Amino acid sequence: MSISSSDYKSSGKQITVGNTTSAIVQLNVGGEIFTTTISTLKKCQGSKLYDLFSGQPKLRVDSDGRFFIDRDGTYFRYILEFLRSNVVPTQFVQDVYREALFYEIDPLVKQLEDSPLIFGEQVGRKQFLARVPNYRENIEVMIRIARAEAVASRHSNVIVCIVRTEEDANKCHDALNTLDTDKDSVVKFGPWKASPSVLDLLDCIKIDIEAKGYKTLYQPHVVDKGFRFKSYDFFYKFLFTWW
Repeated sequence: MSISSSDYKSSGKQITVGNTTSAIVQLNVGGEIFTTTISTLKKCQGSKLYDLFSGQPKLRVDSDGRFFIDRDGTYFRYILEFLRSNVVPTQFVQDVYREALFYEIDPLVKQLEDSPLIFGEQVGRKQFLARVPNYRENIEVMIRIARAEAVASRHSNVIVCIVRTEEDANKCHDALNTLDTDKDSVVKFGPWKASPSVLDLLDCIKIDIEAKGYKTLYQPHVVDKGFRFKSYDFFYKFLFTWW
C-alpha cells in the first residue's frame, strides 16, 4: 500500500492543512486514534508523513474530522514516539521496522537495523539464505506438496534432502535411488558456501514455513526395513499438522 495526497482526494470529507507546524492534529490510522502536531509529523524530511503534511494538501478525513490513513495502526505509536523523542523501541522490533520502512522514516530504519534482532536477521540469516540456491522457491514447493497430501489427513510429510557440499550432493544423488519414496517429491536444498550447518538450515526452513502460518517440525528420515530401522544421511522429514 502507498499513500499520497491523491489517495486522499478521491472521497470523503476534506480539510486543508495550514502552514502552522505547531497545529495540533488528530489521526485515524486504521481505527487507532492519535493526537500529535504537524511539526512532529514533519520531523523526518523525505518521509511519507513529511510529504503528506507539507504545503496545503487536501486530505481525506473520517466522520469526526480526523485525518485518515488506511493502514493497520497497531505500531504507529512507536513511529510517533521516535519522531517526538528519538526513542527507538525495544519491543515489537520487527513489526516497527516494517512500519518504519513503509513510512520511509530512514533514521529509525537505520537504528533498528543496528539492533541485534534486525542485524542478525538482515546480515546473518538472510545473507546465509541468499547463498542457498533456490531457497525461497523450495519453501513454496514444500508447502504445495504438504497441501496436496492434506486431503482427509491430520498430517502431511515432506521429505527434504540437505546437502552442504558438492561431494554431499553426489552422495545424495546415489542415496535417492534407495529411498522408499517418490524421488520427484523430495525437495533438495544446497549446496552452499557459508559457515552455518545443516541443522542451521533446517531451523531456517522451519522458521520460514511457520512464518506463513503453518505448524511443522522436522526429524531425520527413518525407514522401517522389516525389523531394521535405517536413518538416511542427508534426508529429513518435515511433518505438517493441519488440525
